[in-house]
Amino acid sequence: MVKLPLYGNDSVIKPLKFHKFNPLAPLKLGILPIHMSFFYHTTISLAILAAFPFIVLRMVFDPSFRADIIGRVCGAKDIGSFPGCLWIHAASVGEVRIAKILITALQEKGETRPIIVSTFTPTGFAQAQKEGLGPVFRMPPDSPLWLNKVFDRLHPSLLVLIEAEMWPGLLDGCRRRRIPVLLANGRISQKSVDWYGKFPFIFRWLAAGVSFFSVRTQTDADRLLDLGVALDKVRVNGNIKFDALLSDVNAPPESGPASGSNLIVFGSTRPGDEGPVMEAILKLRGGHPNLRFVIAPRHLERCREVEDLIREYGVEFKLHSRLGETETPALVLLDEMGELNKYYANATLAFVGGGFNPRFGGQNILEPAGYGLPVIFGRHMNNFEEEACLLVRSGGGIQIDHPAQLHDALHRLLMDPEQRCRRGQSAWNTIVSNRGAVEKTIALMSCLETK
Repeated sequence: MVKLPLYGNDSVIKPLKFHKFNPLAPLKLGILPIHMSFFYHTTISLAILAAFPFIVLRMVFDPSFRADIIGRVCGAKDIGSFPGCLWIHAASVGEVRIAKILITALQEKGETRPIIVSTFTPTGFAQAQKEGLGPVFRMPPDSPLWLNKVFDRLHPSLLVLIEAEMWPGLLDGCRRRRIPVLLANGRISQKSVDWYGKFPFIFRWLAAGVSFFSVRTQTDADRLLDLGVALDKVRVNGNIKFDALLSDVNAPPESGPASGSNLIVFGSTRPGDEGPVMEAILKLRGGHPNLRFVIAPRHLERCREVEDLIREYGVEFKLHSRLGETETPALVLLDEMGELNKYYANATLAFVGGGFNPRFGGQNILEPAGYGLPVIFGRHMNNFEEEACLLVRSGGGIQIDHPAQLHDALHRLLMDPEQRCRRGQSAWNTIVSNRGAVEKTIALMSCLETK
């Protein structure tokens, strides 16, 4: 592997002393990939055969499951043939948004080849369609039985995986066809490192299928190096999410978050978040009767569950999908995709869920920061470590240790407009100062294709 040039001091990876022995060296013989691929594909095939009767039975009685299976198995049939295209795989909604900013930047630079997008989840597919990122299809099961047909249709010149999507069958197909693979905006959690550490041969096999790792932080780079990835296959290029956030918000907040707003948004809530949120809302309404609130569950299928919880607290609310043009209810439950940022843009404060439970590891706290909002979040941000550290360090983020602290954190900011404005400006400045990852990613893509 040719060592690629680094971009600035922030991109320099500090080599570890024990990296003189490269555990990936045996892979050059081609033995481990062949054996692991055979074992993986055989296991997957047997698992599909064993589960087939149960899959068919569930498809008969569960229309949503049936639609999901058909969408994955048959989705690629409708995309046509695009030899030499760029293929970007984005698992779900968050990754699709990163793919959008990457695609927009490529097209602004004059890219004329077709750019094909695949997603894993149905919500990711719906988001990609809504963003106009066509052609788009659902990724089929990770088996040559379906993937070979996709490769035959696309013949891509490069596959870009967003963040952490390393599927063994997909990587093996690229390796056999000599298609370079870039892991863009890469991240790897400590939980993943611990798991792969127990089975290092599995990670070495997966990593052999990735041509280059463009990661978000030095921590991500160090973790990959610890797992045995070669130093010349890793670069710290920053987080594309910072570039994506300000595409529609180019001017700094002049007078802090949505001057004069009385709206608080509780975004991307997960199970266990809504209870403390409702407790905070009840307390805040006592001292701030003019406040309005929005609750936005991370997964829309939980809306019925959240509706029931709100009713238990005896609070009147409206579903976003049923709002009239001039209605401004005290509480809105957001039940449609793609609308959360519109509420952030008109809010004065934001809480982002997922941080009270280590199982969830937080949600995207950069979106409200991009609108100049102070952002409150929980302590368990293991999937968003970099973002949490940057915002807390700048003063734009407030991390609380316990759900019971949510009301007090909101109340203090409501009572101190100057602090609220200062923290909102700091959050916005954090976004601006960390942009540039998309340009470096595009440069890497060009380099991999010309090697």
